Amino acid sequence: MATLSELYKNRFGLARDFSEETEEKFSSGAAEILNRRTHRRYTDEAVSDELLDALLACAQSAPAKSDLQQYSIIVITDPVSREAIGGWEGEAPVFMLFCADMRRQQRLAKHRGHDHQNNNVDTFMNGVMDATLAMQAFILAAESSGLGCCPISQVRNRLPMFREICSIPDSVFPVAGMCVGWPVATGYISMRVPPSVVVHRDKYDDSTMEAEVDAYDARRHAVYQIPARSQRHPDIYGILDFCSWSENTTRQLSLPERADFKAFLQTHGYDLD
Repeated sequence: MATLSELYKNRFGLARDFSEETEEKFSSGAAEILNRRTHRRYTDEAVSDELLDALLACAQSAPAKSDLQQYSIIVITDPVSREAIGGWEGEAPVFMLFCADMRRQQRLAKHRGHDHQNNNVDTFMNGVMDATLAMQAFILAAESSGLGCCPISQVRNRLPMFREICSIPDSVFPVAGMCVGWPVATGYISMRVPPSVVVHRDKYDDSTMEAEVDAYDARRHAVYQIPARSQRHPDIYGILDFCSWSENTTRQLSLPERADFKAFLQTHGYDLD
């Protein structure tokens, strides 16, 4: 494993020297996180049910708001269902949905003779957070075991389809999908915006953000150029030789996405008051 200073340079494109003491205290598990790589292609080798069960137990070991555990995980193995999903889950031997789940507590409230008075935005957010934390715990466990993972947010573009295929009831919805498998290659490190943009000390301060991101765009482009096929909305904005991270992400957000998401939630169990 590389040194902490090398891992930091790979992640941010910035040089930073860490003391010998910090290097010694920085655990191998933390180093694996900092060295995390993106995997989108997998071998044909199956992931055993036993290993998957152990990894799912790790997912359930994640923190949960007030111990309410307002999430569910759907592992999709049926060949007919997998074929119907198609597309981006393609070669992954395992595909899962991490779902926010308000239904369980609503049913338990009725079972225990209580009213459920929290069908609101806060419960929506708590369910999303619980599902997300479980997903991240799964990723850490799976990748430390040699697997590759790729979260798929596009499942929210096809909620009616997943609702039908997986018999998902009201008050439950997929937050994200997850492709899991044995990687065909070592993958690549996705360079992140510098900590100076993300981390704030005592008070929020983004006074130098534009300059910091401009510098990040240049560092990232020197390592990885966004290809034409990945540039957002080329029919509107064209194709650029230097399409920076900030250019591409702001292009994406310049047009509405998932405009029907709120309506879907409100017609399937979430009041969002």
